[in-house]
Amino acid sequence: MTLLIITTVLWAFSFSLIGVYLAGQVDSVFAVLVRLGLAALVFLPFLRWRGYRISTLLLYMLAGMMQLGIMYLLSFEAYLYLSVQELLLFTVMTPLYITLIYDLMSRRGIRPGYALSALLAVVGAAIIRYDHLSEHFWTGLILVQLANLSFAIGMVGYKRLQETRPMPQHTAFSWFYIGALLAAVIAWFLWGNPQKLPVTSVQWGILVWLGIVASGLGYFMWNYGATQVDAGTLGIMNNMHVPAGLLVNLAIWQEQPDWPPFIIGGGLIIASLWFHRRWVR
Repeated sequence: MTLLIITTVLWAFSFSLIGVYLAGQVDSVFAVLVRLGLAALVFLPFLRWRGYRISTLLLYMLAGMMQLGIMYLLSFEAYLYLSVQELLLFTVMTPLYITLIYDLMSRRGIRPGYALSALLAVVGAAIIRYDHLSEHFWTGLILVQLANLSFAIGMVGYKRLQETRPMPQHTAFSWFYIGALLAAVIAWFLWGNPQKLPVTSVQWGILVWLGIVASGLGYFMWNYGATQVDAGTLGIMNNMHVPAGLLVNLAIWQEQPDWPPFIIGGGLIIASLWFHRRWVR
């Protein structure tokens, strides 16, 4: 839980930084390429292949490709159609995806209690972030939901691999990031726009921070933490970035949240975590 909380705080800054300084100004594919390239470099010294089956290494690469590579490409594209607040709103379904996909992958059948606690977290996040929607509602909604599904499949896949084909997690993440980077490299050659590269030191600095800290260290801590908790807790914690992101907006850009929905929705997310850990699990 500690690792999940620390990572939530780290990621709370990412949404606003991308929305304010990168979206529409820097090519989204290039931003993903740099972010994942730096993250892969962080774990490159831990790359090992002796003693592991090729199929296992490929599955870890696939988990990284789904959770980060494809998810980032879809998410950065969604910033062109949505405000930061709308994007946060559209991510609230992820806890349900995580719990349902985990149950399907583990072949244990859908557990109603897990789905209920995840649904409470979804409702809480939606209460916090509901606002007037832009004219690009459907395009943004579809992109974010595809990103949510890709993220959930990759995260649950990594958790299941650690349960069924375990390896030291720093080694696992070296292959995880190679898979994610591979997706970004292919996307750059297909859709990259070299005319929209970063032009300011602030933009480059944000990309470096996103690559080394938010992605390189953040996703390692998040996935490591994911292997230490059950799928229901993992799904609920995934929505804690919504109130955390709003508090970051308040602290840095003095954007006041709508306090009554914020308090009610945040309280519901915390209640869903308590309900799950006290009664369901």
